[in-house]
Amino acid sequence: MKISDLLKRDTVIIEMEAKDKASAIDELVAKLDSAGRLEDAAGYKEAIWKRENQSTTGLGDGIAIPHAKSEAVRTPAIAFGRSTAGLDYDALDGQPTHLLFMIAASAGANEQHLATLSRLSTFLMDEGFRAALLQAESVDDVINAIDIKEQEAVEEEQNEEDGQQGYQILAVTGCPTGIAHTYMAADALKSAANEQNISCKVETNGSSGVKNRLTAEDIEQAEAIIVAADTKIELERFAGKRLIQVPVADGIKRPKELLEKALAGDAAVYHGSKQEDRKEEGTSGGGFYKHLMNGVSNMLPFVVGGGILIAISFMIDIDLDHPLAAMLDAIGGGTAFALMIPVLAAFIAMSIADRPGFAAGMVGGLIAFNGEAGFLGGLIAGFLGGYIALMVKNMLAGLPDALSGVRTILFYPVLNIFLTGMAMLFLVSPLSAFNSALESWLGGMGTTNIVLLGVILASMMAIDMGGPINKAAFTFGIAMIDAGNFGPHAAVMAGGMVPPLGIALATSFFKSKFTKQEREAGKTNYLLGASFITEGAIPFAAADPGRVLPAAIIGAAVAGGLTAFFGIGLPAPHGGAFVIGLVYGSWLLYALAIVAGAVVTALILGVWKKKVS
Repeated sequence: MKISDLLKRDTVIIEMEAKDKASAIDELVAKLDSAGRLEDAAGYKEAIWKRENQSTTGLGDGIAIPHAKSEAVRTPAIAFGRSTAGLDYDALDGQPTHLLFMIAASAGANEQHLATLSRLSTFLMDEGFRAALLQAESVDDVINAIDIKEQEAVEEEQNEEDGQQGYQILAVTGCPTGIAHTYMAADALKSAANEQNISCKVETNGSSGVKNRLTAEDIEQAEAIIVAADTKIELERFAGKRLIQVPVADGIKRPKELLEKALAGDAAVYHGSKQEDRKEEGTSGGGFYKHLMNGVSNMLPFVVGGGILIAISFMIDIDLDHPLAAMLDAIGGGTAFALMIPVLAAFIAMSIADRPGFAAGMVGGLIAFNGEAGFLGGLIAGFLGGYIALMVKNMLAGLPDALSGVRTILFYPVLNIFLTGMAMLFLVSPLSAFNSALESWLGGMGTTNIVLLGVILASMMAIDMGGPINKAAFTFGIAMIDAGNFGPHAAVMAGGMVPPLGIALATSFFKSKFTKQEREAGKTNYLLGASFITEGAIPFAAADPGRVLPAAIIGAAVAGGLTAFFGIGLPAPHGGAFVIGLVYGSWLLYALAIVAGAVVTALILGVWKKKVS
């Protein structure tokens, strides 16, 4: 199938009226719809924007290829539009876009259609072809330029040597849709390799499946691998090889640089899952953090659901005499919160020792809960159960193969549960005493110390925005909720909300200090901040850590200190602004503390950051 079978005269716009991305998409969709290629224009446009929101299809060099595969497409088709003056399409290079191809693939498009659509993407990498389209004076000139290019491509394929053995560099490309970027990156890498006399084979992971798959022999003989993809790629096959991983856009825009880096031996050797294991066993604490977060993330639904139900029950009737209040408290506190510590311990242990550790961690966590050893008891039970399970596994590794089934079904659970349970029974009493002492200490804190604690916890939330320090503060807040002290977690949530909210305010009121892309991203931070998702601030912190991090930390510290000073308590562990009505104390003062912190962050950024040139 030829490209001209999909791009017809009635889907060509020789001079577009659009001046920006949104109007360009509207104009091209309307062209396809008027030509009868779409079943549902609105549905197809929605699919186009869904793809654009993943990453812009304005590829630079004056090209944009908006594309989507959708049930809203009646017949696979291509629409072409040209803007001689150029329009703003949020291109990767920031330059105006002149040539736009909108690719409409039907949900049931066959492999031949998809291959044809993808071939167009590779043609646009040719500067001469782009020049021919820019100079075309009529619709016929556009169609003829494409036909000529297709004929040249066929002749080139016929002249290529078949069955080449051994490649210096291997590459894999893939994008979410698998129609345009996948093949453009592949073509750019192959072209750059040809220019530098580098033998290169590229595997494409497109919508029609994997093409030109790399063989075990290819991988063994290659010097390095380049993976330019925004989709999941099978990486285990590259274990032991030097590997470069980049977004698919880098394969299009930086092919020569990637090839030079691969040949220079600058890429790290990929060790697959073994590499992950070694990283966890090192001295950096990566394994400890991974196991802890596995427990916390699986425990979180119990904490959030149970905590909010408890808070609502107190709002209905503080004495829990009302039947509905009593029922909510029984579900949230009597059940969800009762499962919190056993689930935490079970999933920590499972992260360490896989399935054999799960039962040991669960039993140890339940012993901690029943013995009032609290959150700390759950943490200890999880790590204890996990490492005991590993120890038992190593001890029984020498058993005959004939006993392998009995080992898994009988020996592992009995020994793991027994040893973990015995250890936890001895530890419960001292852990319970420690918990009681901690609660008494926090309860007896003076105002100054409580404010200082609020400042410290809130600052920790802003230091690494979702990293280990942030999670340590969050974990402490949850532990205090479990202990019945709701003040610390109010400071924790305030500190986590301030960075994205402060950045959102700064991008709105100090626009000259941020790029257009940053201002757009800043808008989403209003919602992220209000939802207690601190990670929304990470892109800004990564781009300018010297200014953004101090501003975020100072603003968070202000919010945390004010929260503690106002005596705010929060029984709900998550939810941000959506659970602000559940606070103990004045929700207005709590909101004031958060807003004050966000304003401080915004003002610091507004004064400190330099204007964008």
